[in-house]
Amino acid sequence: MWYPSVEDRSVIVTGASGGIGRATARVLRAQGWRVFPTARRGEDIESLKSEGFEALFANMDDGVSLRALVDTVLKLTGGKLGALVNNAGYGQPGALEDLSRETMRAQFETNVFGLQELTNLCLPTLRRQGWGRIVHISSVAGRLALPFMGIYSASKFAVEAMADALRVELFDSGIAVCLVEPGSIESAFRQRSVAQAETELDLESAHFANAYRKNIDRRKGRRKQPDRFTLPPEVVGRKVAQALESAHPRARYCVTLPACVGAILASLCPTRWLDTLFIRKARKRVRV
Repeated sequence: MWYPSVEDRSVIVTGASGGIGRATARVLRAQGWRVFPTARRGEDIESLKSEGFEALFANMDDGVSLRALVDTVLKLTGGKLGALVNNAGYGQPGALEDLSRETMRAQFETNVFGLQELTNLCLPTLRRQGWGRIVHISSVAGRLALPFMGIYSASKFAVEAMADALRVELFDSGIAVCLVEPGSIESAFRQRSVAQAETELDLESAHFANAYRKNIDRRKGRRKQPDRFTLPPEVVGRKVAQALESAHPRARYCVTLPACVGAILASLCPTRWLDTLFIRKARKRVRV
């Protein structure tokens, strides 16, 4: 193992109110990590505490809360930190032409700027130690730009680029940077996307307003149902554990078959072929 001792197995997991974040926190705790999961809402923090976690508040849009988070964790661990798992984020749906500047900025504040700010706050400790791990939860949408999820894809493309740059910049630090790229996972992601669509999209006069309304009505109150391509969030948690505990971690870990196929298509498939594939999907969505 790469970490010096059991006492150094401390990890911050952001966005742990449910789904991938909470499942990852549980998996890591079961494997001996001291987990500090974060959430924004008080009820989610209390729920995590009821499971025995040392849960803490963090708002990825607020640098003050991120600094307070890191300070608190370091006080509790005696100034050490084994790893950071950047999971917090959300998906803003909508065609790019229907998104306001404020909506696009909000997507990047949470998924990109908050993620990197928290990473930067942890780096001095990791550099001083000479070891540590940083894991970004990305998405297949960070390898393939998805129509009607363009700003979300853009945020995940940015996360991928920053991870690639940071991995090289930390070449002599003893700190590894990994990306975990899930595909379809059982979670409340779709329901949260529906809420974002209702609050951030013009459902009356936007170009695709009719399609938005129909998709919202169809998906409201429905979770993604398990199928052979949809996996439980614990699968992502196990990939995160692998990234944290491997002596020689990979730069990227795909989760689900579609995510792995998507990564291959992004690397090998001509752009015109991908456009044809996504145009077919877009037509179906508009006709919903």
